[in-house]
Amino acid sequence: MRKTVTYGQPLETEIGYSRACRVGNIVAVTGTAPMNPDGTLNSPGDLYGQSKRCLEIIADVLAQAGASLDSVIRTRIFLTDMTRWKEAAKAHGEVFGQIKPATSFLGASALINPGWLVEIEADAVIED
Repeated sequence: MRKTVTYGQPLETEIGYSRACRVGNIVAVTGTAPMNPDGTLNSPGDLYGQSKRCLEIIADVLAQAGASLDSVIRTRIFLTDMTRWKEAAKAHGEVFGQIKPATSFLGASALINPGWLVEIEADAVIED
């Protein structure tokens, strides 16, 4: 069984990807940017706010794929400014503090939109 979840963002069509892809009990959520439903940037200049928005989108997409935040086993946080990692870590800890997935913080010289300070990926396994 293969299920894809899209989120109605223009880049999904332009690049040819899904926000999430579920195969069997595994769900992979692509790099998620801090976008509002209308396509505008959420929390310009605010890394904590952008991280929270990314995680909100991830939670919603996981639910659409039949998973939940409790199913997440790994996250990857891409930052354009590693000196600000604690702002993203605060948001991540608020969401995953009890779940404790494996995670990585990775420095990126730039993201597609210069206003994006962060992108977050997640992998989940749905237990039977």
